[in-house]
Amino acid sequence: MKIDVLTLFPDMFKSLDHSIVGRARALGQVDMSFINFRDFSTNKHHKVDDYPYGGGAGMLLTPQPIFDAFDSIEAKSPRVILTTPTGKPFNQQMAEEWAREEHLIFLCGHYEGFDQRIHDELATDEVSIGDFVLTGGELATMVMIDATVRLLPDVLGDQASHEDDSFSTGLLEYPHYTRPAEFRGLKVPDVLLSGNHARIETWRREQSLARTYRRRPDLLEQIELTEDDKKFLQSLRD
Repeated sequence: MKIDVLTLFPDMFKSLDHSIVGRARALGQVDMSFINFRDFSTNKHHKVDDYPYGGGAGMLLTPQPIFDAFDSIEAKSPRVILTTPTGKPFNQQMAEEWAREEHLIFLCGHYEGFDQRIHDELATDEVSIGDFVLTGGELATMVMIDATVRLLPDVLGDQASHEDDSFSTGLLEYPHYTRPAEFRGLKVPDVLLSGNHARIETWRREQSLARTYRRRPDLLEQIELTEDDKKFLQSLRD
């Protein structure tokens, strides 16, 4: 995968050299470039923003530096993701979809946002990571890159390790335990020590359902539930 990021602060992305994304880069699974679009400004002061037509507070990113920076990238049919509070909420399904792409380009917003022509002509996706406003799109872009790159083949080592992640199945993930079996009087559930894989799978499914019901009941409306799922959820309601 090729990832290009258009940003005013490329140094912020040095943290991506660590952990899973750093491993993916070392394995050659992803090639990443960070382009400062201020370098493409034809303004003598290298400004990249200006006042909005019609008045209003704040400044807008102007088209020229961003269009020219975009044109400098060799790309056939990239997915172009623009970070904006008005975009669709980012989720696991988006990350899974993007992980199948060959080329992603991220446009990091600042100030009051982008001139609308950048939205209209360059972006294929307009995305937000939550119902809040950040000072820039860099942190949001790092979140989305991390969520996407970890899904690339061989990056996690065990391809199955992300298949039960929260949101991958439509539910929140079940609780996990490791050794010791008892710590400060707190015990691992007996079912996990039983060796009965059928019972363990049932317990995990029920724990996922219970956690989702209590924390994100909205998710239950978006997935297909089995009859056993429905009976278990009814028992929680009762």
